[in-house]
Amino acid sequence: MKYARLTKEQFEELHQEFINFLASQSITADEWEDIKINKPQTAEEELDVFSDLVWEGVLNQAKFLEHFSPQQIYLFKITEAAMYLIAIKVENTAIDVTTREGYDWLQKNLLDDSVSLYTSSKAISDDRNKDIFALIQQGAAITKGELYGFFEKHLEL
Repeated sequence: MKYARLTKEQFEELHQEFINFLASQSITADEWEDIKINKPQTAEEELDVFSDLVWEGVLNQAKFLEHFSPQQIYLFKITEAAMYLIAIKVENTAIDVTTREGYDWLQKNLLDDSVSLYTSSKAISDDRNKDIFALIQQGAAITKGELYGFFEKHLEL
């Protein structure tokens, strides 16, 4: 397995897609029930293969990621060749940007001495999707990039 198995909730959401996946392998509903009972290892492998296929599709489409922690925000823009980072750090530990109040404070105080903005970039490795997945496992979420675009304009990158 290259990524991670989907959760029970994710499998439930993708129920029809999983049925189509099994059908593409000529596995009927009855055969799937038999596999789950009599060949649990094969069933596990099928779940893993399907999970990887779903992750590949999602990661192929990912262009922006965001990761929030109490005093930092990491915004990523991912292209085929590079990953760009805009990092916002709040030195004031009384401010928690993961809360509505802390985020509102940040919006009003971007030029405050306790706020630092950093940028960085790095080349994408041979496995772009694995790079993205590693960030997701660390807590990043795939987004449409609106926040990245806001800061990109203000930093004139």
